[in-house]
Amino acid sequence: MHRFRVHDAEHAVKHIFGKNADMIGSKETQKQFSDYVNNHFKVLANGKPLALEKVGYEIDGKFFWVYQETKEPTELKNLTIRHDALRDLWPSQVNTINVEGKGKLQTLIFTDSVELLKVSF
Repeated sequence: MHRFRVHDAEHAVKHIFGKNADMIGSKETQKQFSDYVNNHFKVLANGKPLALEKVGYEIDGKFFWVYQETKEPTELKNLTIRHDALRDLWPSQVNTINVEGKGKLQTLIFTDSVELLKVSF
């Protein structure tokens, strides 16, 4: 699950898709932003890319959610993650990922020029 503030997403889509993009009133813009997020998030399990399925997206209050899923590999030693949504637009953007479900919660923070981060189990 990816969570963005609607205000930030609305500002971003105007830069990415043009001044007529409407995050709140246009399902087309919402889909475009969801596709953008999907294209800027990648996961490798044990060094091999995972196929992430698009599940959907929605506005829930002040947040825009994008949902993806994948099957858990039979043997999972580590995940390498890339999450650079909005970082192409705003280089100072900080993206935070929480990985849970395999041991203790692990948090990855993408800042500056960091492109890939890894968690081990």
